[in-house]
Amino acid sequence: MELAFIPSPSRGVLHLGPIPLRGYAFCIIIGVFVAVWLGNKRWVARGGQSGTVADIAVWAVPFGLVGGRLYHVITDYELYFSEGRDWVDAFKIWEGGLGIWGAIALGALGAWIGCRRRGIPLPAWADAVAPGIVLAQAIGRWGNWFNQELYGRETDLPWALHITSTADGRIPGYYHPTFLYESLWCVGVALLVIWADRRFKLGHGRAFALYVAAYCVGRFWIEYMRVDDAHHILGLRLNNWTALFVFLLAVAYIVVSARKRPGREAVVEPGAPGDEDGTGDPKTAEDASDADEKDAKDQRDGQDGQDGQDGQKDHDTRQDVTDGAGSAKKS
Repeated sequence: MELAFIPSPSRGVLHLGPIPLRGYAFCIIIGVFVAVWLGNKRWVARGGQSGTVADIAVWAVPFGLVGGRLYHVITDYELYFSEGRDWVDAFKIWEGGLGIWGAIALGALGAWIGCRRRGIPLPAWADAVAPGIVLAQAIGRWGNWFNQELYGRETDLPWALHITSTADGRIPGYYHPTFLYESLWCVGVALLVIWADRRFKLGHGRAFALYVAAYCVGRFWIEYMRVDDAHHILGLRLNNWTALFVFLLAVAYIVVSARKRPGREAVVEPGAPGDEDGTGDPKTAEDASDADEKDAKDQRDGQDGQDGQDGQKDHDTRQDVTDGAGSAKKS
């Protein structure tokens, strides 16, 4: 007897007249809006100007979509270029198929271009948008639910996903909802990054690196559960190896960056309220603190010097009075 399960939608697209409304595309669009909204709030809190995150996202999002699609097509080329397949399908992004690794890599290139045009440091911008990006991933994963794809092994758990489609070799049944597992994991990663950033004042790209490392941990075990076709290397899926490699890079970056550039940027955007001198030079909070301490020390030294000069003058004056009084007595 079926007690409970997660139903799959009967269709992934609705038609508003001649206009198709696809659930996968809606999830991606909503995720982008959430990432920009949260990123903007965090950027303003760091001392940046409102709207900068959206301006740079204009570069990052298209690059990210292209990168995500390229990664998917390259790593699953047989779906589009093998016998009986139509290579034109490689351009049908609305049917699903975005690789997060390619999306982040090429999206970072687009963000770098946007940051260069605005004269702001890419690591600071990346730290601000990191929680928003992983929340966008959490929302985007529900696009896989609309397409009835990327599920795990069969299961009789009460939260099993009921697959009803037979397209592309799918076998109807009840499977682990790996899309849901990853979505929940991404929400947890977003909360972790926000907490750690507040607790440890992460800067110079370390909040973004923490997001990458934490996501890779979850992606590794979730990827291991999936049953869709994938290339294997030494018994592990290609994305497992990718997650492991990227995780190591992210952890190494956190360690090296913390040693070379501790603290957080004091100024993240030229002309913003936090850029008091208007130079836009990305200075750390420690640099600013050291400068304040140096100014205070110089002021104390100057005051001590002035007090010494005043004391010497008083001594000379008293000496002159004494000498004058002695001369008067002798006279």
